[in-house]
Amino acid sequence: MSEVELTRRSLLRATALIGAGGLIGGLPLQRLLAQAAADPAQWPAVTAFVDKYVVSRQVSGMIAALGWRDEAPIYIARGKEGFSDKDAMGQDSLFRAYSQTKPVTGIAAMMLVEEGKLRLDQPIADFAPEFSRMKVAIDPDKSLAARPTDKLITVRHLLTHTAGLGYAGIGKNKPIAREMERLGLIPAIVSSLPIPGLSGGAKVPDPDEFLRRTATVPLCFEPGKAWRYSMSLDVLGLIVQRAAGAKSFGAFLQERVFAPLDMAASTFQLASDAVPHLTTNYLLLKGVPVPIDGPSDSIYRKPTPFAYGGSGLVTTPRDFDRFLAMIVNGGVHRGKRLLREETVALATSDLLPSGADLTGTWVDGNGFGAGGISGKGRDEGLYGWSGAAGTIGFAQTRLKLRTGLYTQYMPQEVLPVLREFPAAVGTDLAAMGGRPQ
Repeated sequence: MSEVELTRRSLLRATALIGAGGLIGGLPLQRLLAQAAADPAQWPAVTAFVDKYVVSRQVSGMIAALGWRDEAPIYIARGKEGFSDKDAMGQDSLFRAYSQTKPVTGIAAMMLVEEGKLRLDQPIADFAPEFSRMKVAIDPDKSLAARPTDKLITVRHLLTHTAGLGYAGIGKNKPIAREMERLGLIPAIVSSLPIPGLSGGAKVPDPDEFLRRTATVPLCFEPGKAWRYSMSLDVLGLIVQRAAGAKSFGAFLQERVFAPLDMAASTFQLASDAVPHLTTNYLLLKGVPVPIDGPSDSIYRKPTPFAYGGSGLVTTPRDFDRFLAMIVNGGVHRGKRLLREETVALATSDLLPSGADLTGTWVDGNGFGAGGISGKGRDEGLYGWSGAAGTIGFAQTRLKLRTGLYTQYMPQEVLPVLREFPAAVGTDLAAMGGRPQ
């Protein structure tokens, strides 16, 4: 991008990352694991990749987290938490995860599926009756004129972005996107600064009103018909709250995910003692990093109406690696089981409804699981997603590999980080697998 359009679309869009699985193809798995020592020197391509971006000052700092099975991760960290920050980038630095929140919400929903409190093909109208009267736009590119839907939105649809919901400021169906903005259906926060095209707009309502308003907006298409990136995981978080009888979705995650996984730093609103660990987020304007959210004035210090299940998490490389480790280890963390192995296998499998059109989407050629991509072919076993400010978190269940990358800049596509990081991981894995035993 030579010019950056300051809109929610350009800043909040997050793209799928196809991980290293396809780059190492048929390498013998056992040889690979046996030779992958817990030593940063085993990852020269990843180290060079991180060095390149920090030394050139395209980013203030960057850290890669790489782990096998249930072993402690390797961290490759360079730079500072901000260009004007004295603190070095590290495993306990705090990052805005944005859409990397989505797999966490997906796994939370699968916990309830395992317990029988949710079913994949259960209508969400069972928990939010207003969704029993949904309408679908007749011509979503032109107007809000709509007719009743033929199907009800299900849990599966929300997990896989096939519900037909829009995404304020991001979707290509302008009338629907504008209506969502008008109603305050913008479950994402970026900056307290007055940025044209990003700041302002209607206030996000409380959870019950958020669901009620969402149900008044026409769908872009019939539920199950196609894949369209959307705020479906934000809606799903509130459905999880109701299905679990929890005080809030944030409280559910704290009790069922963060506490059991020892993700002590992960949160949706920063406490005062956490502020010094927060990185600075930058807007890249013609290659120049401009700070838009820093520790002292971060918008994440302010309360939001609810925990945004599609974009609201603040986390650390250490914390998120524990989430990924639980996935690659079949639902177990430090000897404690959070999910049955078969539930993890289901969550990371292709959950797309039969016949969903993926043509021209970020996930074309793959599947989609519980809030994250489900790799197919040479990427079989891949599960995870990335975030709009340069974060990446993937589990490779076939290889028992965890890969994470953390930096903070927007828009995400200004730098080719999403393409270059998995290529670097693949290069190093190929070198490990190619050595004689």
